[in-house]
Amino acid sequence: MNFSSDKHADTHADKHRGQRSLIESLSNPLVKRMRLLREKRHRKAEGLFLAEGLRIATEAREAGILPHWLFLSEDSMGHPLVQAMVDAVLRNGGEVIDTTPAVLSKLSGKDNPQTIVGIYPEPRPKLSDIDRTSAPIWLVAERLRDPGNLGTILRTGDAVGAGGLILLDESTDPYAVETVRASMGAIFTQQLVQARWDEFLPWLRQGEGQLVATWLGDDTVDYQAVSYQAPTFILIGNESQGMPADYAAAADVRVKMPMMGKADSLNAAVAAAVMAYEVLNQNRRTEA
Repeated sequence: MNFSSDKHADTHADKHRGQRSLIESLSNPLVKRMRLLREKRHRKAEGLFLAEGLRIATEAREAGILPHWLFLSEDSMGHPLVQAMVDAVLRNGGEVIDTTPAVLSKLSGKDNPQTIVGIYPEPRPKLSDIDRTSAPIWLVAERLRDPGNLGTILRTGDAVGAGGLILLDESTDPYAVETVRASMGAIFTQQLVQARWDEFLPWLRQGEGQLVATWLGDDTVDYQAVSYQAPTFILIGNESQGMPADYAAAADVRVKMPMMGKADSLNAAVAAAVMAYEVLNQNRRTEA
């Protein structure tokens, strides 16, 4: 095993392919550089993002995605999934870095950090990269603001076998630490594309796809009264404002869910889950 002290640890991945290093200093250049990935502008500049926790790292590995750098504490060693991660990263030419809880805390920004932190390349697929026929369900979210909602929608997509999430307009950063954490690994299993509405709608109309908008305005039908056609694109609006009226008007169908209490709408992530499972259940009945 090739160890180097933190005093000599280089910050460039291409000089540490398939190596294992030891970093204990909070002032190490690589630690300082990776800590900045908690900020969006640095993530964009580096093309990297941070994911913490063995569960998320394992989900990524099983999806064929490995980190460039894997930071881990002594407490994690001995776990078979950790050893599998270490072996896979080294085989893939990445760097495994043994470190301290203090360094992991600095990277993650948490007082009680996970025992593993991975630094991953940020994928930047385009709408043209999507094979819409590869899955019967696609989630589309417009101007999402809450990282927890975005992460939960990704988890829902994974649960129902969706192809992925198309994130429209100025939404929260899907690669923020909070979003990645909330996704519980689904950030690696769901294709995620960021686009503008004026890009998305022409792309959608170039091929198959039923656009279904969750809408509180007029001209809506009960969400269970619709016969959904694959691939179904479920459009969810902004948490506080909903979606613009012209977006809803462009949909093939506008649906609403019954609200039996005093609340007039559901949380965006909850609405996405209810809709996704209704489409999934219709598909299951058709296949039975």
